[in-house]
Amino acid sequence: MADLRIQRPDGDDELKDWQYVHNTIIPAHLLSLEEVRERAQRHHLEVAYAGDELIGCSTVRPPADGTRTVTVIARVLEAHRGRGFGEELYARGLRRAREWGGEVIETVVLSSNEDGLRFALKHGFVETERYLLPGDSIPWIDLRLARS
Repeated sequence: MADLRIQRPDGDDELKDWQYVHNTIIPAHLLSLEEVRERAQRHHLEVAYAGDELIGCSTVRPPADGTRTVTVIARVLEAHRGRGFGEELYARGLRRAREWGGEVIETVVLSSNEDGLRFALKHGFVETERYLLPGDSIPWIDLRLARS
């Protein structure tokens, strides 16, 4: 993975790359570029490349007020899965969560993303809730890290 490059989006081109990965993996909740810009202000976003090829993105949501709960989400485009890229994105997200004082680590997966759910379960997450957002037909799954 010597050619793996992970970085915070620096400008609209990289924000559009983050948006592309998100919208490809989460088609039930498409984000506009403006929504991605807003998220970049609230969350720690990263985008991942193998050489110059876009392969994935991640989001780390800081603790909500008065909690030590941090959400870590790693996404890898289907053509690049199974090569360790998700491992690196997740490890970076987990480090950021710990830097922010995260004691409880959560993630969220769209239930149709079987690879993402398998990845989360393999890494020690356990399901805490399934739910539909208004207008959605595919359930979301909230998971919490049971072991660190």
